[in-house]
Formats: sequence, C-alpha cells, structure tokens
Amino acid sequence: MLSQNTNTIDIGFTHDDFAALLDKYDYHFSPGDIVAGTVFSLEPRGALIDIGAKTAAYIPIQEMSINRVDAPEEVLQSNETREFFILTDENEDGQLTLSIRRIEYMRAWERVRQLQTEDATVRSLVFATNRGGALVRIEGLRGFIPGSHISTRKPKEDLVGEELPLKFLEVDEDRNRLVLSHRRALVERKMNRLEVGEVVVGSVRGIKPYGAFIDIGGVSGLLHISEISHDHIDTPHSVFNVNDELKVMIIDLDAERGRISLSTKQLEPEPGDMINNRDRVYDQAEEMAQKYREKMLAQQEGVNPESQEEGIEEEEFVSATEE
Repeated sequence: MLSQNTNTIDIGFTHDDFAALLDKYDYHFSPGDIVAGTVFSLEPRGALIDIGAKTAAYIPIQEMSINRVDAPEEVLQSNETREFFILTDENEDGQLTLSIRRIEYMRAWERVRQLQTEDATVRSLVFATNRGGALVRIEGLRGFIPGSHISTRKPKEDLVGEELPLKFLEVDEDRNRLVLSHRRALVERKMNRLEVGEVVVGSVRGIKPYGAFIDIGGVSGLLHISEISHDHIDTPHSVFNVNDELKVMIIDLDAERGRISLSTKQLEPEPGDMINNRDRVYDQAEEMAQKYREKMLAQQEGVNPESQEEGIEEEEFVSATEE
C-alpha cells in the first residue's frame, strides 16, 4: 500500500512574487498610443473605459469629439468598443486619461492634406468673422479666410451662415494653421469660362498706386498701371474712379494663385487713346482683341521672329502684376 506524503512543499512563491509576475505581463501604455477600449461606465461628464489596464481609464467629455458634446451619450454607448488615444500618463490613482478628439484631429489633418494635394475645392459655412477675415470649419478643423481672399461685395458680418466655395492656401498641422481662399475658388470657376485675349466688361472695385482692381462677374482682376495705356501714367487715380465701368482684355489667367491680369493698353487703336479717347477704345475693343489673339497665336507657332523678345516682356509684365 502506497503511503501519501502529507508534508507541505515550500515552492518559494509568495503573493508579492505573484503580483510581480502580473506586472511583468501587464500591458505598458504610453501617452500618444492608440488603443482599443470598451465603454465600462458612462458618467455625467465623462466615461470609464476598459483598455486592459489594472485601472479603468477615463475620458472627459471635452475629449470625446472634435465638435461640441453636451452629454457623453451623444458619442459613446455602454459596452461599445472603439479606438482611444492615450492623452496622459497614469495619475496618482493609476488611471490613464483618454481622448477621441485627438484621433479625429489627426485624421482630419490627413484628409485636408490630401484635399490640398488634389487641389480640391471644398464648401463650408462661415460661422464667425473678425477684423482679419472669416472663420469656417473643414473636416471639423477651424479654418481662416483672410479678408483679402474673400471675394464678395457683402460686408463680412453678413457672411455668417453662408456657404462658400474654398481653395486651400496653407495646411500646417504643426502650427495649427488652416488658411483658405474664397477668391481662388471663384477665380478658378470663372477661369473655366474665360480665355486669354477675351474682352470682358467690368467695374472698378478699388484703386491702388500700382493699378486698379476690376470686378468681372464676381471675381477681381488686376489692371496694372503698366497695362492701362501706352502713354505714361503717374497714378491710376488720374484715369479711373471707383465704380467706373470699362472694357478690359484678359492677358493672363493664373489659376494656381487665383489671379486674373487685365489690360486696356492692348485695346488702344492709337497710343494714349485710353486717356484721350476712351470711347474709341471701347468701340474697337473686339477688333483690337482679335489682332492681339492673332499675334499671340503667331508667336506660339513660331511665325513671329520677335516672339522670343516679346515673350520675355510678357513674363516681366506678369511678374509686375503681383500684388
């Protein structure tokens, strides 16, 4: 008959050893990590989330979305599993703080960078204005439209609640800068229906020492002082007044920068007619524009022996029309 040894065997494994073993195989969480978590409990101003740590993590209501949230139930449901961003390390109670807002921000910046790469046109409602321009939201991110890139005759304050087409000017996540242009979007759309050498009717929107800004169907083009007349002009104010209506010819369309360059000089039958006989310029505008288009076409085909020199002059003109 076999006898049993009832003596207790000391294996040398204490409760502290067991706790240390658990710590060894416990997950290590660091701020910046994205982890899966399950909603454990909804609180009045936040929620407890099980992410596999020793203590349930916490997400405050202000970190639940890129948009305003008034109650946790608007975003989370009990027992729901989703991704969370670890915002801060453990506090004195061993609890981590989580965020959904950070994940939404990162993915929103990815989307707007892609939209900028595609040179996409987006639409957004103006939710506020300030002295510098207007504020919109793109993919949940706050964007700014500088006043110089708002192309409308309305006062800025009246734009609140209006949806505008927009192009991207600057997308900089590191500096939290998202800058957009209403003018570029309108110019691009308008450019699809305009051609270099085309005569259009516009009105003087503003006058600067270097030229006049002409409104042509809701977008602004620059009539540089060098393109007003073949005769010398000291200042555009000596030729135009704000709200004057005139015929101009398009000499350059720059979709990338949202610029339209205009000329009345190229429409003069005789040098100085824009100053001395403006009606003659307008009466013969289409005829002079046709001659201009034929000249440009000849240069492109290499028929005109002076094409190289004139091309250089044209490049210098486009540079001079920069604001």
